[in-house]
Amino acid sequence: MAAAAGAPAIELRGISKAFGPVQANKGIDLIVQRGTIHGIVGENGAGKSTLMSILYGFYRPDAGEILIGGKPVTIADSQTAIRAGIGMVFQHFKLVQNFTVLENVILGAEDGGLLRPSLARARGELRRLASEYGLQVDPDALVEDLSVGHQQRVEILKALYRQADILILDEPTGVLTPPEADHLFRILRGLRDEGKTIVLITHKLREIMEITDNVSVMRRGEMAATVRTAVTTPAQLAEVMVGRKVLLRVEKPPAQPGAKVLEIRGLRMIDASGIQRLHGIDLEIRAGEILGIAGVAGNGQTQLLEILGGFPEAGAKLEGEIRLNAKPLPLDGAGADGRARRRAGIGHVPEDRQTEGLIMDFSAWENMAFGYHHAAEFRNGVLMDHAAIRADAEGKIARFDIRPPDPDLPAKSFSGGNQQKIVVAREVERNPDLLLIGQPTRGVDIGAIEFIHKRIVALRDAGKAVLLVSVELDEILALSDRIAVMFDGRIMGERLSEEATTADLGCLMAGVDPVATARDAAHWPAVMPDPESGGSAG
Repeated sequence: MAAAAGAPAIELRGISKAFGPVQANKGIDLIVQRGTIHGIVGENGAGKSTLMSILYGFYRPDAGEILIGGKPVTIADSQTAIRAGIGMVFQHFKLVQNFTVLENVILGAEDGGLLRPSLARARGELRRLASEYGLQVDPDALVEDLSVGHQQRVEILKALYRQADILILDEPTGVLTPPEADHLFRILRGLRDEGKTIVLITHKLREIMEITDNVSVMRRGEMAATVRTAVTTPAQLAEVMVGRKVLLRVEKPPAQPGAKVLEIRGLRMIDASGIQRLHGIDLEIRAGEILGIAGVAGNGQTQLLEILGGFPEAGAKLEGEIRLNAKPLPLDGAGADGRARRRAGIGHVPEDRQTEGLIMDFSAWENMAFGYHHAAEFRNGVLMDHAAIRADAEGKIARFDIRPPDPDLPAKSFSGGNQQKIVVAREVERNPDLLLIGQPTRGVDIGAIEFIHKRIVALRDAGKAVLLVSVELDEILALSDRIAVMFDGRIMGERLSEEATTADLGCLMAGVDPVATARDAAHWPAVMPDPESGGSAG
Protein backbone atom coordinates (compact mmCIF):
# COMPACT_ATOMS: atom_id res chain seq x y z
CA MET A 1 0.00 0.00 0.00
CA ALA A 2 1.53 3.33 -1.07
CA ALA A 3 1.67 5.80 1.80
CA ALA A 4 0.61 9.41 1.48
CA ALA A 5 3.61 11.73 1.67
CA GLY A 6 4.42 12.67 5.26
CA ALA A 7 1.54 10.65 6.68
CA PRO A 8 1.98 8.66 9.93
CA ALA A 9 2.51 4.93 9.58
CA ILE A 10 -0.52 4.27 11.81
CA GLU A 11 -3.37 6.50 12.86
CA LEU A 12 -6.23 5.23 15.02
CA ARG A 13 -9.23 7.49 15.49
CA GLY A 14 -11.88 6.86 18.13
CA ILE A 15 -11.36 3.09 18.34
CA SER A 16 -13.85 1.42 20.70
CA LYS A 17 -14.41 -2.25 21.46
CA ALA A 18 -16.65 -3.93 24.03
CA PHE A 19 -16.97 -7.56 25.07
CA GLY A 20 -20.42 -7.78 26.61
CA PRO A 21 -20.52 -5.31 29.51
CA VAL A 22 -16.70 -4.89 29.50
CA GLN A 23 -15.48 -1.86 27.54
CA ALA A 24 -11.97 -2.89 26.50
CA ASN A 25 -11.19 0.19 24.37
CA LYS A 26 -12.90 3.56 24.72
CA GLY A 27 -12.41 6.07 21.93
CA ILE A 28 -8.70 5.41 21.44
CA ASP A 29 -6.71 7.93 19.41
CA LEU A 30 -3.14 6.98 18.53
CA ILE A 31 -0.56 8.22 16.02
CA VAL A 32 2.58 6.19 15.31
CA GLN A 33 5.09 8.02 13.12
CA ARG A 34 6.83 6.20 10.27
CA GLY A 35 10.37 5.01 10.99
CA THR A 36 10.05 5.05 14.79
CA ILE A 37 9.92 2.55 17.63
CA HIS A 38 6.71 3.26 19.55
CA GLY A 39 6.14 1.64 22.94
CA ILE A 40 2.74 0.86 24.43
CA VAL A 41 2.50 0.22 28.17
CA GLY A 42 -0.32 -0.22 30.65
CA GLU A 43 -1.64 -2.40 33.45
CA ASN A 44 -3.30 -5.76 32.89
CA GLY A 45 -6.70 -5.10 31.39
CA ALA A 46 -5.72 -1.64 30.15
CA GLY A 47 -6.69 -2.63 26.59
CA LYS A 48 -3.26 -2.87 24.92
CA SER A 49 -3.68 -6.37 23.50
CA THR A 50 -7.24 -5.65 22.33
CA LEU A 51 -6.05 -2.54 20.49
CA MET A 52 -3.22 -4.40 18.74
CA SER A 53 -5.55 -7.30 17.96
CA ILE A 54 -7.84 -4.82 16.20
CA LEU A 55 -4.89 -3.46 14.25
CA TYR A 56 -3.86 -6.98 13.21
CA GLY A 57 -7.40 -8.05 12.28
CA PHE A 58 -8.21 -10.44 15.11
CA TYR A 59 -11.09 -8.21 16.26
CA ARG A 60 -13.32 -5.72 14.45
CA PRO A 61 -13.78 -2.43 16.30
CA ASP A 62 -17.29 -1.38 17.32
CA ALA A 63 -16.46 2.18 16.32
CA GLY A 64 -13.57 4.18 14.97
CA GLU A 65 -11.27 4.41 11.98
CA ILE A 66 -7.85 2.97 11.07
CA LEU A 67 -5.48 4.75 8.69
CA ILE A 68 -2.30 3.10 7.39
CA GLY A 69 0.06 5.46 5.61
CA GLY A 70 -2.63 8.13 5.67
CA LYS A 71 -5.24 6.01 3.91
CA PRO A 72 -8.35 4.57 5.62
CA VAL A 73 -8.41 0.75 5.73
CA THR A 74 -10.85 -1.86 6.96
CA ILE A 75 -8.87 -4.70 8.52
CA ALA A 76 -11.21 -7.67 8.46
CA ASP A 77 -8.65 -10.35 9.33
CA SER A 78 -4.93 -11.00 9.66
CA GLN A 79 -4.53 -11.57 5.91
CA THR A 80 -5.92 -8.07 5.32
CA ALA A 81 -3.44 -6.73 7.88
CA ILE A 82 -0.55 -8.49 6.12
CA ARG A 83 -1.62 -7.04 2.77
CA ALA A 84 -1.66 -3.61 4.45
CA GLY A 85 1.99 -4.14 5.42
CA ILE A 86 1.46 -5.10 9.06
CA GLY A 87 3.26 -8.02 10.71
CA MET A 88 2.97 -9.25 14.29
CA VAL A 89 5.40 -11.24 16.43
CA PHE A 90 3.46 -12.84 19.26
CA GLN A 91 4.73 -13.51 22.76
CA HIS A 92 4.08 -17.22 22.15
CA PHE A 93 5.54 -17.94 18.74
CA LYS A 94 3.34 -19.25 15.92
CA LEU A 95 5.87 -21.69 14.44
CA VAL A 96 5.58 -25.33 13.37
CA GLN A 97 8.26 -26.97 15.47
CA ASN A 98 9.09 -29.88 13.13
CA PHE A 99 9.30 -27.66 10.02
CA THR A 100 12.50 -26.00 8.86
CA VAL A 101 13.06 -22.26 9.08
CA LEU A 102 12.49 -21.98 5.34
CA GLU A 103 9.23 -23.95 5.47
CA ASN A 104 7.93 -21.81 8.33
CA VAL A 105 8.76 -18.60 6.50
CA ILE A 106 6.83 -19.51 3.34
CA LEU A 107 3.93 -21.24 5.13
CA GLY A 108 0.80 -19.48 3.94
CA ALA A 109 2.75 -17.35 1.47
CA GLU A 110 3.53 -19.93 -1.22
CA ASP A 111 3.68 -18.75 -4.85
CA GLY A 112 1.42 -21.52 -6.15
CA GLY A 113 0.82 -25.23 -6.19
CA LEU A 114 4.50 -26.10 -6.78
CA LEU A 115 6.56 -25.77 -3.60
CA ARG A 116 10.07 -25.94 -5.08
CA PRO A 117 10.01 -22.50 -6.79
CA SER A 118 8.62 -20.95 -3.59
CA LEU A 119 11.43 -22.48 -1.52
CA ALA A 120 14.10 -21.36 -3.98
CA ARG A 121 12.81 -17.77 -4.06
CA ALA A 122 12.42 -17.71 -0.26
CA ARG A 123 15.97 -18.98 0.27
CA GLY A 124 17.39 -16.08 -1.72
CA GLU A 125 15.13 -13.56 0.00
CA LEU A 126 16.05 -14.90 3.45
CA ARG A 127 19.72 -14.56 2.60
CA ARG A 128 19.14 -10.91 1.68
CA LEU A 129 17.04 -10.14 4.77
CA ALA A 130 19.50 -11.87 7.09
CA SER A 131 22.37 -9.85 5.68
CA GLU A 132 20.49 -6.55 5.67
CA TYR A 133 19.04 -6.75 9.18
CA GLY A 134 21.42 -9.03 11.09
CA LEU A 135 18.87 -11.86 11.28
CA GLN A 136 21.21 -14.74 10.54
CA VAL A 137 19.62 -18.16 10.99
CA ASP A 138 20.15 -21.48 9.19
CA PRO A 139 17.25 -21.80 6.70
CA ASP A 140 17.47 -25.60 6.79
CA ALA A 141 17.45 -25.94 10.59
CA LEU A 142 14.41 -27.44 12.27
CA VAL A 143 12.68 -24.84 14.44
CA GLU A 144 12.58 -27.27 17.38
CA ASP A 145 16.40 -27.31 17.36
CA LEU A 146 16.73 -23.51 17.55
CA SER A 147 17.20 -21.41 20.66
CA VAL A 148 14.32 -19.17 21.69
CA GLY A 149 16.22 -16.14 20.44
CA HIS A 150 16.67 -17.68 16.99
CA GLN A 151 13.00 -18.73 16.87
CA GLN A 152 12.09 -15.10 17.45
CA ARG A 153 14.29 -14.14 14.49
CA VAL A 154 12.30 -16.59 12.37
CA GLU A 155 9.08 -14.82 13.37
CA ILE A 156 10.56 -11.46 12.37
CA LEU A 157 11.81 -12.94 9.08
CA LYS A 158 8.30 -14.28 8.38
CA ALA A 159 6.88 -10.78 8.72
CA LEU A 160 9.62 -9.17 6.61
CA TYR A 161 9.27 -11.85 3.94
CA ARG A 162 5.62 -10.83 3.66
CA GLN A 163 6.90 -7.26 3.08
CA ALA A 164 5.75 -5.84 6.41
CA ASP A 165 6.56 -2.16 6.90
CA ILE A 166 4.96 -2.16 10.37
CA LEU A 167 6.01 -4.72 12.99
CA ILE A 168 4.06 -5.26 16.23
CA LEU A 169 6.00 -7.13 18.92
CA ASP A 170 4.20 -8.40 22.04
CA GLU A 171 6.47 -8.79 25.11
CA PRO A 172 9.39 -9.79 22.88
CA THR A 173 12.06 -10.25 25.59
CA GLY A 174 10.08 -12.38 28.04
CA VAL A 175 12.00 -15.57 27.18
CA LEU A 176 15.36 -14.11 26.10
CA THR A 177 18.71 -13.97 27.87
CA PRO A 178 20.18 -10.47 28.32
CA PRO A 179 22.59 -10.94 25.37
CA GLU A 180 19.69 -12.15 23.19
CA ALA A 181 17.60 -9.15 24.24
CA ASP A 182 20.49 -6.82 23.41
CA HIS A 183 20.80 -8.44 19.97
CA LEU A 184 17.06 -8.06 19.40
CA PHE A 185 17.30 -4.36 20.20
CA ARG A 186 20.13 -3.97 17.67
CA ILE A 187 17.89 -5.66 15.08
CA LEU A 188 14.97 -3.37 15.91
CA ARG A 189 17.15 -0.27 15.65
CA GLY A 190 18.41 -1.51 12.29
CA LEU A 191 14.84 -2.05 11.07
CA ARG A 192 13.87 1.45 12.24
CA ASP A 193 16.89 2.98 10.51
CA GLU A 194 15.81 1.25 7.28
CA GLY A 195 12.43 2.99 7.54
CA LYS A 196 10.37 0.26 9.24
CA THR A 197 7.91 1.16 12.00
CA ILE A 198 7.97 -0.86 15.23
CA VAL A 199 5.21 -1.05 17.84
CA LEU A 200 6.52 -2.59 21.06
CA ILE A 201 4.16 -3.87 23.78
CA THR A 202 6.05 -4.46 27.01
CA HIS A 203 5.65 -4.07 30.75
CA LYS A 204 9.40 -3.50 31.23
CA LEU A 205 9.90 0.20 31.65
CA ARG A 206 13.67 -0.16 31.41
CA GLU A 207 13.23 -1.49 27.87
CA ILE A 208 10.85 1.34 26.98
CA MET A 209 13.49 3.86 28.03
CA GLU A 210 16.27 2.04 26.20
CA ILE A 211 14.72 1.27 22.82
CA THR A 212 11.68 3.44 22.05
CA ASP A 213 11.38 6.88 20.47
CA ASN A 214 7.82 7.53 21.73
CA VAL A 215 5.63 5.80 24.29
CA SER A 216 1.87 5.66 24.82
CA VAL A 217 0.32 4.78 28.18
CA MET A 218 -3.09 3.11 28.38
CA ARG A 219 -5.23 2.95 31.50
CA ARG A 220 -8.66 1.31 31.87
CA GLY A 221 -9.27 1.10 28.15
CA GLU A 222 -8.37 4.70 27.40
CA MET A 223 -5.26 6.42 26.08
CA ALA A 224 -3.83 8.25 29.08
CA ALA A 225 -0.76 9.86 27.49
CA THR A 226 1.64 9.78 24.56
CA VAL A 227 5.08 11.36 25.04
CA ARG A 228 8.55 11.35 23.58
CA THR A 229 10.55 8.82 25.57
CA ALA A 230 13.48 11.21 25.99
CA VAL A 231 11.41 13.66 28.06
CA THR A 232 9.89 11.20 30.54
CA THR A 233 11.09 8.84 33.28
CA PRO A 234 10.10 5.33 34.40
CA ALA A 235 8.56 6.77 37.57
CA GLN A 236 6.39 9.19 35.59
CA LEU A 237 5.23 6.43 33.23
CA ALA A 238 4.41 4.14 36.15
CA GLU A 239 2.36 6.86 37.84
CA VAL A 240 0.33 7.47 34.66
CA MET A 241 -0.20 3.70 34.24
CA VAL A 242 -1.46 3.10 37.77
CA GLY A 243 -2.87 6.50 38.70
CA ARG A 244 -0.64 6.82 41.77
CA LYS A 245 3.03 6.91 42.66
CA VAL A 246 4.63 3.47 42.40
CA LEU A 247 7.80 2.27 44.13
CA LEU A 248 9.85 0.87 41.23
CA ARG A 249 12.66 -0.50 43.39
CA VAL A 250 12.32 -3.20 46.03
CA GLU A 251 13.08 -1.77 49.46
CA LYS A 252 14.40 -4.42 51.79
CA PRO A 253 16.78 -4.44 54.73
CA PRO A 254 19.85 -6.69 54.58
CA ALA A 255 19.04 -10.38 55.04
CA GLN A 256 19.61 -11.99 58.42
CA PRO A 257 20.09 -15.66 57.45
CA GLY A 258 19.44 -18.23 60.16
CA ALA A 259 19.41 -22.02 60.22
CA LYS A 260 19.31 -24.10 57.06
CA VAL A 261 15.75 -24.71 55.95
CA LEU A 262 16.29 -26.48 52.62
CA GLU A 263 19.24 -28.66 51.60
CA ILE A 264 19.44 -30.33 48.19
CA ARG A 265 22.30 -32.70 47.39
CA GLY A 266 22.94 -34.43 44.08
CA LEU A 267 19.38 -34.11 42.78
CA ARG A 268 19.01 -35.81 39.41
CA MET A 269 15.96 -36.31 37.25
CA ILE A 270 15.45 -38.40 34.11
CA ASP A 271 12.05 -37.82 32.55
CA ALA A 272 9.69 -40.44 31.14
CA SER A 273 11.32 -40.05 27.70
CA GLY A 274 14.76 -40.89 29.09
CA ILE A 275 16.06 -37.30 28.93
CA GLN A 276 18.07 -36.10 31.90
CA ARG A 277 16.54 -32.83 33.07
CA LEU A 278 18.50 -32.26 36.29
CA HIS A 279 22.20 -33.05 36.64
CA GLY A 280 23.25 -33.27 40.28
CA ILE A 281 21.69 -30.11 41.75
CA ASP A 282 23.24 -28.89 45.02
CA LEU A 283 21.49 -25.98 46.79
CA GLU A 284 20.72 -24.72 50.25
CA ILE A 285 18.50 -21.93 51.59
CA ARG A 286 18.50 -20.53 55.10
CA ALA A 287 15.72 -18.99 57.13
CA GLY A 288 15.40 -15.28 56.44
CA GLU A 289 16.81 -15.24 52.92
CA ILE A 290 15.65 -15.31 49.31
CA LEU A 291 17.54 -17.53 46.89
CA GLY A 292 16.79 -16.52 43.31
CA ILE A 293 17.11 -19.01 40.46
CA ALA A 294 17.86 -17.21 37.20
CA GLY A 295 17.88 -18.75 33.75
CA VAL A 296 16.10 -18.90 30.44
CA ALA A 297 12.89 -20.94 30.66
CA GLY A 298 13.38 -24.63 29.95
CA ASN A 299 16.68 -25.18 31.74
CA GLY A 300 15.39 -27.30 34.63
CA GLN A 301 13.84 -24.66 36.88
CA THR A 302 10.33 -26.00 36.34
CA GLN A 303 11.36 -29.57 37.17
CA LEU A 304 13.12 -28.40 40.34
CA LEU A 305 10.02 -26.57 41.57
CA GLU A 306 7.74 -29.48 40.71
CA ILE A 307 9.88 -31.99 42.63
CA LEU A 308 10.08 -29.75 45.69
CA GLY A 309 6.36 -28.97 45.46
CA GLY A 310 5.36 -32.62 45.30
CA PHE A 311 4.21 -33.16 41.72
CA PRO A 312 7.13 -34.29 39.53
CA GLU A 313 6.46 -35.45 35.99
CA ALA A 314 4.80 -38.86 35.86
CA GLY A 315 7.28 -41.64 35.16
CA ALA A 316 10.33 -39.57 36.07
CA LYS A 317 13.29 -41.22 37.81
CA LEU A 318 14.70 -39.22 40.71
CA GLU A 319 17.94 -39.53 42.66
CA GLY A 320 19.52 -37.42 45.37
CA GLU A 321 18.64 -36.03 48.77
CA ILE A 322 16.29 -33.27 49.94
CA ARG A 323 16.10 -32.12 53.55
CA LEU A 324 13.66 -29.64 55.05
CA ASN A 325 14.57 -28.37 58.52
CA ALA A 326 17.15 -31.21 58.68
CA LYS A 327 14.49 -33.88 58.03
CA PRO A 328 14.69 -35.93 54.82
CA LEU A 329 11.88 -35.52 52.30
CA PRO A 330 11.03 -38.58 50.19
CA LEU A 331 11.45 -38.30 46.43
CA ASP A 332 8.63 -40.71 45.60
CA GLY A 333 5.67 -42.46 47.15
CA ALA A 334 2.78 -41.04 49.16
CA GLY A 335 5.11 -38.91 51.31
CA ALA A 336 6.34 -37.03 48.24
CA ASP A 337 3.02 -35.62 47.02
CA GLY A 338 1.77 -32.05 47.30
CA ARG A 339 -0.32 -32.67 50.38
CA ALA A 340 2.64 -34.15 52.24
CA ARG A 341 4.86 -31.26 51.17
CA ARG A 342 2.34 -28.73 52.50
CA ARG A 343 2.12 -30.59 55.81
CA ALA A 344 5.92 -30.47 56.01
CA GLY A 345 5.84 -26.67 55.75
CA ILE A 346 6.25 -25.92 52.04
CA GLY A 347 4.07 -23.37 50.26
CA HIS A 348 4.05 -23.31 46.47
CA VAL A 349 3.09 -20.57 44.01
CA PRO A 350 3.46 -22.45 40.69
CA GLU A 351 4.83 -20.95 37.49
CA ASP A 352 1.54 -21.26 35.59
CA ARG A 353 -1.25 -19.95 37.78
CA GLN A 354 -4.03 -20.90 35.40
CA THR A 355 -3.18 -24.57 34.88
CA GLU A 356 -1.39 -25.38 38.16
CA GLY A 357 -2.49 -22.78 40.70
CA LEU A 358 -6.19 -22.30 40.05
CA ILE A 359 -9.30 -24.06 38.80
CA MET A 360 -10.55 -21.32 36.55
CA ASP A 361 -14.27 -22.18 36.69
CA PHE A 362 -14.31 -22.35 40.51
CA SER A 363 -14.97 -19.32 42.71
CA ALA A 364 -12.29 -17.22 44.36
CA TRP A 365 -13.20 -18.50 47.83
CA GLU A 366 -12.92 -22.11 46.70
CA ASN A 367 -9.57 -21.47 45.02
CA MET A 368 -8.23 -19.87 48.18
CA ALA A 369 -8.72 -23.14 50.07
CA PHE A 370 -7.37 -25.60 47.48
CA GLY A 371 -4.61 -27.72 48.93
CA TYR A 372 -5.51 -26.68 52.46
CA HIS A 373 -9.15 -27.77 52.56
CA HIS A 374 -8.20 -30.62 54.91
CA ALA A 375 -7.01 -28.12 57.57
CA ALA A 376 -8.84 -28.37 60.90
CA GLU A 377 -10.13 -24.78 60.71
CA PHE A 378 -11.90 -25.61 57.44
CA ARG A 379 -13.63 -28.74 58.70
CA ASN A 380 -16.94 -29.33 60.41
CA GLY A 381 -16.60 -32.94 61.43
CA VAL A 382 -16.12 -34.95 58.24
CA LEU A 383 -17.48 -32.14 56.07
CA MET A 384 -15.88 -28.96 54.83
CA ASP A 385 -17.01 -25.82 56.61
CA HIS A 386 -17.93 -23.59 53.68
CA ALA A 387 -18.75 -20.64 55.91
CA ALA A 388 -15.29 -20.77 57.51
CA ILE A 389 -13.57 -21.07 54.11
CA ARG A 390 -15.56 -18.17 52.73
CA ALA A 391 -14.83 -15.96 55.74
CA ASP A 392 -11.13 -16.79 55.43
CA ALA A 393 -11.22 -15.87 51.73
CA GLU A 394 -12.95 -12.56 52.43
CA GLY A 395 -10.13 -11.64 54.82
CA LYS A 396 -7.48 -12.51 52.22
CA ILE A 397 -9.31 -10.53 49.53
CA ALA A 398 -9.26 -7.44 51.77
CA ARG A 399 -5.63 -7.84 52.90
CA PHE A 400 -4.35 -8.49 49.36
CA ASP A 401 -6.55 -5.85 47.70
CA ILE A 402 -8.01 -8.36 45.23
CA ARG A 403 -10.33 -6.67 42.75
CA PRO A 404 -13.23 -6.93 42.35
CA PRO A 405 -13.65 -7.90 46.03
CA ASP A 406 -16.22 -10.60 45.27
CA PRO A 407 -15.39 -14.11 46.58
CA ASP A 408 -18.14 -15.67 44.47
CA LEU A 409 -16.65 -14.65 41.13
CA PRO A 410 -14.96 -17.51 39.24
CA ALA A 411 -11.18 -17.22 38.95
CA LYS A 412 -11.47 -16.73 35.17
CA SER A 413 -13.31 -13.44 35.76
CA PHE A 414 -10.30 -11.82 37.45
CA SER A 415 -7.40 -10.13 35.64
CA GLY A 416 -4.05 -11.92 35.55
CA GLY A 417 -2.67 -9.80 38.36
CA ASN A 418 -5.63 -10.51 40.63
CA GLN A 419 -5.52 -14.22 39.79
CA GLN A 420 -1.89 -14.18 40.92
CA LYS A 421 -2.85 -12.41 44.14
CA ILE A 422 -5.38 -15.19 44.88
CA VAL A 423 -2.63 -17.82 44.62
CA VAL A 424 -0.06 -15.77 46.54
CA ALA A 425 -2.57 -15.01 49.32
CA ARG A 426 -3.45 -18.70 49.67
CA GLU A 427 0.18 -19.80 49.99
CA VAL A 428 1.77 -16.92 51.90
CA GLU A 429 -0.89 -16.75 54.61
CA ARG A 430 -0.28 -20.39 55.56
CA ASN A 431 3.05 -19.09 56.94
CA PRO A 432 5.22 -21.80 55.33
CA ASP A 433 8.80 -22.48 56.43
CA LEU A 434 9.75 -22.56 52.76
CA LEU A 435 7.93 -20.70 49.98
CA LEU A 436 8.48 -21.90 46.42
CA ILE A 437 7.45 -19.15 44.04
CA GLY A 438 7.74 -19.47 40.26
CA GLN A 439 7.45 -16.48 37.91
CA PRO A 440 5.70 -14.41 40.62
CA THR A 441 4.86 -11.47 38.36
CA ARG A 442 4.51 -13.04 34.89
CA GLY A 443 1.81 -11.13 33.02
CA VAL A 444 1.19 -8.97 36.09
CA ASP A 445 0.83 -5.19 35.96
CA ILE A 446 3.15 -2.80 37.70
CA GLY A 447 0.88 -2.07 40.68
CA ALA A 448 0.40 -5.76 41.46
CA ILE A 449 4.15 -6.36 40.98
CA GLU A 450 4.89 -3.83 43.71
CA PHE A 451 2.39 -5.51 46.06
CA ILE A 452 3.62 -9.07 45.43
CA HIS A 453 7.27 -8.08 45.87
CA LYS A 454 6.49 -6.50 49.25
CA ARG A 455 4.76 -9.70 50.40
CA ILE A 456 7.73 -11.86 49.39
CA VAL A 457 10.15 -9.60 51.28
CA ALA A 458 7.84 -9.52 54.32
CA LEU A 459 7.86 -13.33 54.43
CA ARG A 460 11.64 -13.34 54.31
CA ASP A 461 11.83 -10.75 57.09
CA ALA A 462 9.55 -12.97 59.19
CA GLY A 463 12.33 -15.56 59.14
CA LYS A 464 11.08 -17.77 56.31
CA ALA A 465 13.07 -19.19 53.40
CA VAL A 466 12.08 -18.29 49.84
CA LEU A 467 13.08 -20.05 46.63
CA LEU A 468 12.32 -17.65 43.78
CA VAL A 469 12.35 -18.71 40.13
CA SER A 470 11.98 -15.99 37.51
CA VAL A 471 13.02 -15.37 33.92
CA GLU A 472 12.94 -11.63 34.72
CA LEU A 473 16.55 -10.78 35.55
CA ASP A 474 15.59 -7.41 37.02
CA GLU A 475 13.24 -9.20 39.41
CA ILE A 476 15.92 -11.71 40.43
CA LEU A 477 18.44 -8.92 41.09
CA ALA A 478 15.92 -6.81 43.03
CA LEU A 479 14.53 -9.52 45.31
CA SER A 480 17.26 -12.06 45.85
CA ASP A 481 19.89 -12.18 48.57
CA ARG A 482 21.78 -14.89 46.68
CA ILE A 483 21.43 -15.87 43.03
CA ALA A 484 21.99 -19.28 41.43
CA VAL A 485 21.87 -19.61 37.64
CA MET A 486 20.58 -22.74 35.93
CA PHE A 487 21.59 -23.86 32.45
CA ASP A 488 20.79 -27.24 30.91
CA GLY A 489 19.70 -28.71 34.25
CA ARG A 490 22.86 -27.65 36.08
CA ILE A 491 23.78 -24.92 38.51
CA MET A 492 26.24 -22.84 36.49
CA GLY A 493 27.24 -20.64 39.41
CA GLU A 494 26.12 -18.69 42.46
CA ARG A 495 26.52 -15.00 43.20
CA LEU A 496 25.67 -12.64 46.06
CA SER A 497 23.08 -10.24 44.71
CA GLU A 498 25.10 -7.14 45.62
CA GLU A 499 28.05 -8.50 43.60
CA ALA A 500 26.08 -9.78 40.59
CA THR A 501 25.97 -7.93 37.28
CA THR A 502 23.64 -8.37 34.35
CA ALA A 503 26.58 -9.21 32.08
CA ASP A 504 27.91 -11.86 34.47
CA LEU A 505 24.50 -13.48 34.97
CA GLY A 506 23.81 -13.30 31.24
CA CYS A 507 26.97 -15.31 30.55
CA LEU A 508 25.96 -17.93 33.13
CA MET A 509 22.47 -18.13 31.59
CA ALA A 510 24.13 -18.88 28.26
CA GLY A 511 26.22 -21.69 29.79
CA VAL A 512 29.49 -19.77 30.29
CA ASP A 513 31.01 -19.05 33.71
CA PRO A 514 33.17 -15.94 33.19
CA VAL A 515 34.82 -16.32 36.61
CA ALA A 516 35.85 -19.90 35.93
CA THR A 517 36.95 -18.99 32.40
CA ALA A 518 39.15 -16.16 33.68
CA ARG A 519 40.57 -18.42 36.39
CA ASP A 520 41.41 -21.14 33.87
CA ALA A 521 42.97 -18.63 31.48
CA ALA A 522 45.27 -17.42 34.23
CA HIS A 523 46.71 -20.95 34.50
CA TRP A 524 47.22 -21.56 30.76
CA PRO A 525 50.89 -21.60 29.73
CA ALA A 526 52.05 -18.62 27.72
CA VAL A 527 53.28 -20.99 25.01
CA MET A 528 51.14 -24.06 24.31
CA PRO A 529 52.93 -27.35 23.59
CA ASP A 530 52.74 -28.64 20.05
CA PRO A 531 50.99 -32.05 20.24
CA GLU A 532 52.66 -33.20 17.03
CA SER A 533 56.29 -32.52 17.91
CA GLY A 534 56.12 -32.56 21.68
CA GLY A 535 57.81 -29.18 21.63
CA SER A 536 56.45 -25.64 21.75
CA ALA A 537 54.14 -24.18 19.18
CA GLY A 538 56.17 -21.43 17.66
